[in-house]
Amino acid sequence: MASTTAPETVNEDIPQNDSGKLRTFISILRKFIGVPDLAAVRFSLPSQLLEPRPNLEYWNYLDCPSAFAAIGTADEPIDRMLEVLRFWFTKDLKYVKGKPCKPYNSCLGEFFRCNWEAEKNAPPINTKDAGGSASSASSIKSARGDPRSSSSVSVPQTAENPTGPTARISYLTEQTSHHPPVSAFYISCPEQGVHARGFDQISAKFTGTTIKVSPGEHNFGIFITLEKRDQETYQLTHPAAHLGGILRGALSVSVGEAAFITCPQTKIKCILQYIEDGWLGRAQNKVEGVIFRYDPENDDKIRIKDVPDKDVLIRLGGSWKERIVYTLGPKPVDSHPPEKQTVIIDLNPLFVASKVLPPKEAQAENESLQMWDGVTQAIMSKQFSKATHVKQELEEKQREKARAREKNNEVWQPAFFTQITDKGGKPELSEKGKQVLERIQKGDWSLQGIV
Repeated sequence: MASTTAPETVNEDIPQNDSGKLRTFISILRKFIGVPDLAAVRFSLPSQLLEPRPNLEYWNYLDCPSAFAAIGTADEPIDRMLEVLRFWFTKDLKYVKGKPCKPYNSCLGEFFRCNWEAEKNAPPINTKDAGGSASSASSIKSARGDPRSSSSVSVPQTAENPTGPTARISYLTEQTSHHPPVSAFYISCPEQGVHARGFDQISAKFTGTTIKVSPGEHNFGIFITLEKRDQETYQLTHPAAHLGGILRGALSVSVGEAAFITCPQTKIKCILQYIEDGWLGRAQNKVEGVIFRYDPENDDKIRIKDVPDKDVLIRLGGSWKERIVYTLGPKPVDSHPPEKQTVIIDLNPLFVASKVLPPKEAQAENESLQMWDGVTQAIMSKQFSKATHVKQELEEKQREKARAREKNNEVWQPAFFTQITDKGGKPELSEKGKQVLERIQKGDWSLQGIV
């Protein structure tokens, strides 16, 4: 939890407006122009600039759990790829509906767990019926918003009962490494026979006008496995994101470069090309994509233009912040009339779903919501000096533990995963991790006999 740079000197008990916070943020960032990786530096921000929520709670991909629960329901491989894509475009609703924020840095061994009660309201995708702008694929509904998804954070709440049939999705994540900062995660929906896992790690660089965030060396993306489809596995790699608007005083997120989704079993691949906007132009947040047949043993297509027309199954286009459509065949999306463009997902009516969180009395000392509760409560009550003091005490405890391990030549091991990192990007649950996840799936938050 160590930081190489102290917080900027500010009078923390005097509340700042958004422009004041941004000026403070920029003055800190200027010290890091040219630093290869901000994420490795792990600099500390004044408590006034922090989103009062733990990083492990914030970084999850279940902003729209209904889309995740629906993966694998289609019988045709191409339709299952579209189900994966529907999930992909909903996984970061927090950036579509909210503004960028900086949560707390995670501590080594810190963990977070929760459930989602996902409504099974995602209509089936069937490309045989494609060709209508009013596709049922876009009609996913959000049952209830997450009160912790906005900048005005409330205390953890239990999700209300949704209105229709649900599937429970369980989530377990742990900070497995501090240098570099890496966390492992596992998502499970047994009823639907789908699970996902991966390592989260970012690399960030400040150019003076934007912050570019890319996957770290241990982040190979999200791996989704369909248990009822002969363990069919999809790898979803992350594109680069840019935190811009710093000079204009209005922070915003844009996405650039490419993302890839591959499935070796079906031999179907998707390339998504995010189109970066000119710095003088209005942000369009455009994305183009192609789904095609590929050879997993000779996977050399990394640009849309590299894909021969004869291999193209589907073209995609739209705005990743609004609506995505697809068309069948090799012709560009724009060459098709609107009635031949099928909507795969419309993000406009969606918002971040609620989590079901463990009650406070069931939380362990190193569980995210418990570990950071003192800092959160101080920030919420605008006692920023107190928040900084509590945060510094917490950080010093982590340093003391690190010094003790070094003195005793102890090698730290994660509690819920078998490895700190690996070269494949697919973490395995430890026996403790399996036990915790099984209890979460049953709605049992007890950790007795496990930790």
